[in-house]
Amino acid sequence: MAYDIIGDIHGCYDEFKLLTEKLGYEWSNGIPIHRDNRLLAFVGDLTDRGPNSVGVIKTVCALVKQNKAIYVRGNHCDKLYRYFLGRKVQITHGLETTVEELSRLSKDAKKEIASSFRQLVETTPLYAVLDDGKLIIAHAGIRSDYIGRHDKKVKTFVLYGDITGETNKDGTPVRRDWAVKYEGHALIVYGHTPVTQPRFINQTVNIDTGCVFGGQLTALQYPEMKVVSVPSSLEYVPEKFRSFES
Repeated sequence: MAYDIIGDIHGCYDEFKLLTEKLGYEWSNGIPIHRDNRLLAFVGDLTDRGPNSVGVIKTVCALVKQNKAIYVRGNHCDKLYRYFLGRKVQITHGLETTVEELSRLSKDAKKEIASSFRQLVETTPLYAVLDDGKLIIAHAGIRSDYIGRHDKKVKTFVLYGDITGETNKDGTPVRRDWAVKYEGHALIVYGHTPVTQPRFINQTVNIDTGCVFGGQLTALQYPEMKVVSVPSSLEYVPEKFRSFES
């Protein structure tokens, strides 16, 4: 099976639609379908910060329900899921934009979105193991010795990365560069940490190119290993991007 793996969308629906069209997907039935039966795959963080999280939710939920896409959750997805469950979460770090969008919907429409999103999260894996284990999609990445595990420690790593427990000045967690030490054979495709260009290192690829911060929305075509991107329509915020020495 051939996949087009898309980085963190964060509510950038227009760029998502543009990218899928560039990849050869047609939207004649309201969702992107490829004539050659390629599947879309999502590294998580569909929502928050961008202008149309509801549109992204509707599209991805419909795709997955029809077995036309692979989805794994991100930390923002996990937080929105807990919000929909009625758990106590802070309406910050982008969730406030999604909540505001939802507030403009009718009661029934909001209820339908909440139900669809809960089902999406509850029926999809924490991380996806594809192509007989040669390809793994995990939101913030995964260590080789964690593959096959789904305990709390692994969930924290997959959703947030290799966090130290400390926080940066902007309130975000300090994260170790796990990819530089990765020695596994499976290709790990992930996002979570915005970079100006896709980062290839040690059989890992970070494809979060910060669309919601004015960068690009990027897809990695597998098995071709071809990168396809479209520019963001939003204002560029350089301090949101991480640089690496490697």
